[in-house]
Amino acid sequence: MSVIHTLISKSLNIPIRNVENSIKLLEEGATIPFISRYRKEVTGGLDEVKIANIKELNEKYTELEKRKEYVLKSISEQEKLTPELEKKITDCWDSTELEDIYLPYKPKRQTRAEIARKNGLEPLAKWLMAQYHGSPEAKATQYLNEKVADTEAALKGARDIIAEWVNEDAHARQMVRNMFARDAIIISKVVKGKEEEGEKYRDYFDFSAPLSRCPSHRILAIRRGEVEGFLRVSISPDDEKCLDRLVPRYAKNDTEAADQVEDAVTDSYKRLLKPSIETEFGNLSKKQADEAAIAVFAENLRQLLLAPPLGQKRILGVDPGYRTGCKLVCLDEQGNLLHNETIYPHPPQNEFTKSASKVVKLVSTYRIDAIAIGNGTASRETERFITSLRYEKEVKVFVVSESGASVYSASKIAREEFPEYDVTVRGAVSIGRRLSDPLAELVKIDPKSIGVGQYQHDVDQTKLKRSLDQTVENCVNLVGVNLNTASKHLLTYISGLGEVLAQNIVNWRTENGPFRSRKELKKVARLGEKAFEQCAGFLRIPDAENPLDNSAVHPESYAIVEQMAEDLQCTVKELIRNKPLIGTIDINRYKTEKVGEETLTDILQELEKPGRDPRTKVQVLEFDPNIRAINDLKEGMILPGIVTNITNFGCFVDVGIKENGLVHISELADRFVSSPTDVVSLHQHVKVRVLSVDLERKRIQLSMKKVEADC
Repeated sequence: MSVIHTLISKSLNIPIRNVENSIKLLEEGATIPFISRYRKEVTGGLDEVKIANIKELNEKYTELEKRKEYVLKSISEQEKLTPELEKKITDCWDSTELEDIYLPYKPKRQTRAEIARKNGLEPLAKWLMAQYHGSPEAKATQYLNEKVADTEAALKGARDIIAEWVNEDAHARQMVRNMFARDAIIISKVVKGKEEEGEKYRDYFDFSAPLSRCPSHRILAIRRGEVEGFLRVSISPDDEKCLDRLVPRYAKNDTEAADQVEDAVTDSYKRLLKPSIETEFGNLSKKQADEAAIAVFAENLRQLLLAPPLGQKRILGVDPGYRTGCKLVCLDEQGNLLHNETIYPHPPQNEFTKSASKVVKLVSTYRIDAIAIGNGTASRETERFITSLRYEKEVKVFVVSESGASVYSASKIAREEFPEYDVTVRGAVSIGRRLSDPLAELVKIDPKSIGVGQYQHDVDQTKLKRSLDQTVENCVNLVGVNLNTASKHLLTYISGLGEVLAQNIVNWRTENGPFRSRKELKKVARLGEKAFEQCAGFLRIPDAENPLDNSAVHPESYAIVEQMAEDLQCTVKELIRNKPLIGTIDINRYKTEKVGEETLTDILQELEKPGRDPRTKVQVLEFDPNIRAINDLKEGMILPGIVTNITNFGCFVDVGIKENGLVHISELADRFVSSPTDVVSLHQHVKVRVLSVDLERKRIQLSMKKVEADC
């Protein structure tokens, strides 16, 4: 039994057997979506979040183990490794504690203490630490030489050595660390002369708060202001309290030597210990703030990717604008571009009649089912124009977030898809496709450009990318994709594939036509048994000869379903969606060593609704027609809106104007709210009350308290 596995088990409160099995599967190349979906018996039904946590901790402890090996080797080469020290390092599983143990043995640059040692002052330092009776000055005369001119220089050098001992004492460091954890205050001050230039950080020009209670968004804002040169930031506990606890640990009596030790301890705290622990807590608070922000971003992204799709409909995509006009694109049920042109219904051209005629004609000619309008410049005006027109049939109109559409339109992916069109057409296509299938379209865009994050450019970019990539992968595999229509970029996120195999699948489709069965995947170049095992269950073939190929039932379980059908004296096709028939199946008859109740239950649920999309249905939101600009807002108004972003301090709501309003976490509900995600979700339709409007700063404060009751 691995020590690492035991540590993970205790940390996550997961049975060690499930931890060991999960790590074994990961090491064998299984992906998190595959393990969580198709290996429930092996992991005890762990979901993707818990498996990801196991993976992260396993990597963390493995890295720590490597660091321990390096530390042991370094100390051994110095011939200072005792059996006790070796055991202490071997048993250590905390990176901070390990570095404290290693600190006295860590190769150093030329420190003041090191210079003093070379000058022969270490025996004097030991004499002072022993705190004998007698005169330190008299004792110091024994250590004068060509490099130590007088007794004051000798005593100063000895104090430098003592200061380093104190700094390297693991107990002292932990004592100061505990004081920081309990009492540290984070303070920010404006850099003199930067008041006007750093106006956006005005809230932090003279700010202080207990570090332990400072919210993550404030930490990130303060650190950004520091990086940009507008703020000076410090973290400090009460120095006197720290010294009151630290000094007695070393200064033991009333001798003159003890006075020297006290001076050395005070110097050590101010010059070495405090700056070191301050840096440590600065990094730790930033790391924790990063993790909180990344968690918010990942959850927002998950909700955005799983936003309700309209489905396979003919869509008119509209990228609205004034001077440059509104870009129109007509898309078929698969999102292919059929037609594009530009109209100018708004100032300065004001070609209202001409534009109206074009839109009505396009809707009729291309049998348009729905219209998607980007929510950028001129969105409300365009929505009013589009909804004022009369069509031959009912056409639903939706306002769609266009965040990141410009990034996509200029990307390599967009150029590959539409080499003959400019960025404006590509942007309009992206808006239209987002209505049809948000997931399939948004995976083409760097998540940081989608606009649902919190300080995403300030957090650890490696951790952010890993978290967002995992979120995208989980969402894509949760929904599943059509093997014959999915883009290369969407296929890249399917379990077990990646960029090369995704491209090879697209190439095979181009050369051989649509896939007729999942088995044909094995004909794709470089797609071996392992990749097939990992990806097959997440790929759907709607018109396949075997109906299971359009379900989440894994090919490895086809034989079980076939046996069920045979026992019921029907075909697999007759069994699918036949709820009464499925209800008669006794899953105990089909249990084996590898296939248990959880897998069999999943199979029966899938047979009832094969290929079921877990996403809800899209809904139309109608903004208040009287609100067109921020000037139209008045305190007390109750308005419909849609949640566009969620942060740790609240959520932002679009009420139909350019500026989004903020519902602070304290205004989300008539009860205490620890996290905004407990109350709201991305794209949720809500009612809000206007609390205040700051026209100068373009800021809107909203509330959701008692709004429904007042409607």
